[in-house]
Amino acid sequence: MTIALIGFAILLVLIIVVRIPIAFSMGIVGFGGFAVLQGLTLDNIVDFRWTSSLSMASKRIIDTAQEYSLSVIPLFILMGNLVTKSGLSQELYRASYAFLGHKKGGLSMATVVACGGFSAICGSSLATSATMAKVAMPPMRKYGYADSLATASIAAGGTLGILIPPSVILVLYGLMTETSIRELFAAGFIPGFIGILMYLGAVKYTVWRDPSKGPCGDKMPWPERIDALKGVWGVLTLFTVVMGGIYLGVFTPTEAAGVGAGGAFIIALARKSLTIRTLFETLSDTARTTTMLFTVLIGALIFSDFINRAGLPADLFTLVSGLEVSPMLVIFAILAIYIILGMVFESLSMMLLTVPIFYPLVQSMGFDLVWFGIVVVVVTEISLITPPVGMNVFVLSAVLKDVKASTIFKGVTPFWCADILRLLLITLVAPIALALPIWLYR
Repeated sequence: MTIALIGFAILLVLIIVVRIPIAFSMGIVGFGGFAVLQGLTLDNIVDFRWTSSLSMASKRIIDTAQEYSLSVIPLFILMGNLVTKSGLSQELYRASYAFLGHKKGGLSMATVVACGGFSAICGSSLATSATMAKVAMPPMRKYGYADSLATASIAAGGTLGILIPPSVILVLYGLMTETSIRELFAAGFIPGFIGILMYLGAVKYTVWRDPSKGPCGDKMPWPERIDALKGVWGVLTLFTVVMGGIYLGVFTPTEAAGVGAGGAFIIALARKSLTIRTLFETLSDTARTTTMLFTVLIGALIFSDFINRAGLPADLFTLVSGLEVSPMLVIFAILAIYIILGMVFESLSMMLLTVPIFYPLVQSMGFDLVWFGIVVVVVTEISLITPPVGMNVFVLSAVLKDVKASTIFKGVTPFWCADILRLLLITLVAPIALALPIWLYR
């Protein structure tokens, strides 16, 4: 346990002080730590036989590259990129605005709903925030919305991208913990829907305190509302086919990802939004994102091998058992660690860094790993909009150069407070996350 804790401390120094990318930091510490456990010392560092560490690292790289189930990642990323290029985000916002825009704070509510719908196909929080900023911000400014509320609704709505299935984060969690991906997708649906409702409540609270921040928009007649709904048939059809196929057992998640990518390609062609240039950009962006995710995943798996070989999860369980504390108290301690780490790390790095340490402990205490995965993703969502490292906030600052990050952080406070309430609800009432997977698969 001492060696594992020293390795974790070195990892934090490499990431925070030396600023080595987390993928390489985890790989270096995992490789070096594994060698120390095999007998490496300062005296024999030159003559030491590195066979065990090299074998472990090379096996992880080869196995990850050849793992069939990992093909779900580039396919879902490609589907999201094609959906983004097809311009469906504008149609989603128009449909949401048609039914909500005439209410106080209605344009912000429409933004949250559109973000939820877009993230159901995109699967990326950062991409959802960047895309919806271009779509939703101009009309909100037109009607005199405060920048704090307008940007906060985009930043918070964008966090839904890592929970509402299909979610790349849930896929990575499932692969790291050997948990059913289709059960994770089923478990994320209800908490994601609750998130949308709570964000709508946060908007209502903001305009209740200061109505000038979210004036009413124009009220659309019913024929125009029905016409607006016709524009979202692509998203609804694609989501129904992909997620319905997974939930009903027609497709495996990997097959569903392939069907989704193919369907998104057909929709993009039908909408005439693809050219040779945009197709090349879409494929290039997919390749870059996939490479980044695979590199981080390989580093995390090497680090995980070191942590497990050092016996840290077993030692943590022994330590917790000796303290004779409630298992739920241990869960709250883990959540507190996540919230603190979320102030320093971005979401993907934080999850890949901590899950190998915590999930064996959680499993040994008798908790369901599907439930824990949803809890981890929800607490990770909070890190996307909390200072000082709220990635969604900084993405918006980059897209909307005339809005300060401090303005967005100020406006987003009611939203992350709503997230804290949702986190407590899902943590204390496990059936919220587990009802759907139990009904469908168990």
